[in-house]
Amino acid sequence: MTNPTRRDFLGTAAFASMLGSNGFSGGAVASAVVPRPTDIGIEDVSYGYEDYRYRTPIKFGGTVVDRATILNVTCVVKTRDGRIAKGFGSMPMGNVWSFPSKVLTYDATLAAMKDLAERIGKITAAYDGTAHPIDVNRDLDPEYLKAAAETTRALGLAEPIPKLCTLTVASAFDAAIHDAFGKVHGRSCYQTYGPDFMANDLSAYLGPDFRGEYASRYVTEHPKPRMPMYHLVGAVDAITDADVKTRIGDGLPETLPEWIARDGLTNIKIKLNGEDLDWDVDRVLSVERAAAEAQARRGVTEWVYSLDFNEKAPNVGYLMEFIRLAKEKTPDGFRRIQYIEQPTARDLHASPSHAMDEASRVLPVVADESLTDVESLILARDRGYTGAALKACKGQSHALLLAAAAQKFGMFLCVQDLTCPGASLIHSAGLSAHIPTVRAIEANARQYMPEANRAWEKRFPGLFIVKDGTMETGLLTGPGLGAV
Repeated sequence: MTNPTRRDFLGTAAFASMLGSNGFSGGAVASAVVPRPTDIGIEDVSYGYEDYRYRTPIKFGGTVVDRATILNVTCVVKTRDGRIAKGFGSMPMGNVWSFPSKVLTYDATLAAMKDLAERIGKITAAYDGTAHPIDVNRDLDPEYLKAAAETTRALGLAEPIPKLCTLTVASAFDAAIHDAFGKVHGRSCYQTYGPDFMANDLSAYLGPDFRGEYASRYVTEHPKPRMPMYHLVGAVDAITDADVKTRIGDGLPETLPEWIARDGLTNIKIKLNGEDLDWDVDRVLSVERAAAEAQARRGVTEWVYSLDFNEKAPNVGYLMEFIRLAKEKTPDGFRRIQYIEQPTARDLHASPSHAMDEASRVLPVVADESLTDVESLILARDRGYTGAALKACKGQSHALLLAAAAQKFGMFLCVQDLTCPGASLIHSAGLSAHIPTVRAIEANARQYMPEANRAWEKRFPGLFIVKDGTMETGLLTGPGLGAV
């Protein structure tokens, strides 16, 4: 495939179609496509919340977070021939990540997301078409964005709800629809993305270069048997005993060497500051020293890192100086780095073309917060990003389209976490396990929200109890998303 520019992509009729063109009068209407007997309509939607305190706090983009609210959605669907199934979707609200604000409080952004969830629930329940889940999502996406604007106005918010936040709220609803679709047909969701189930090929969403291709080309029907798991070293996490001020004493590890010994870790994600170059370099050195000692005790010689600046690096110059110093001070540690995630601000329009080229020639540089649709993926490539982070919290439908486009473009792919516990972890792990080029799973709720995973450990021990640094993704073979 040629390398399309953002202008090329915006010029396609398919892009206009992807943005959605259907009206909404009492209920969104399904896309004008040849119907499939497998299509589903939505019969009922309900939702609720769970609240958890973190075992230990996490720092996101300069903000320390100590709690999470999980949105759980149930959706009942019905096929054209009258068969009914119930689907379940779950996702952390992640308001500090999806709706960062310097003027709105944590409680204010969370309240806005809950108001939006109520609106999205009503919109989804009112959908009166029958279609494949990806087409349902395409029809509803514009209405969800309108609902976000309505919430902003109704609550008098000082800042508008970002698109990323809207995707995060909608993701649990989208997941429930995909889950129900798989269940009503007695199949894993990942076996329902081909021409037997989809009325549209990918050209309807991604342009003519995808003509004749379906999402099934870019996902596998069966999951990888096992995958390495990325463990998080947060910016306020203790690395060694010297960093521990007061022991939690709950029986779980409290330092990196303890986690390595217990779970056999070989993949470690390091959160960096982005505002203090010396601190960032020293953080990598400290992790490398602690990991090297712990791995030596296990007789392990190969392990890897990823680095996450959470968009706090001020510019590419900062990143390049970090790379130079890290390479100079810890050659072995630098060699272990697989990729760098979202080093600078998420607003791609504010950075010039090819801004990230210099860094991307050294390591894959992955866009995360910047990616809200395929247009933003095209823009990220123009800015020099060579990788894309997929996230269940941006929606199953969106993740599948981004995965297809990124693979077509030859981009590095990873699946990132939003401290997902329970069903949301199963959803995220399923994405990782079914996208061929994804190498590992990120799963840190076991560190910060272990209580939210307790009920799932007996049902999916190979996934929720980590051994040898891997998760048993081969067990994700149930119908739908495979969680419930």
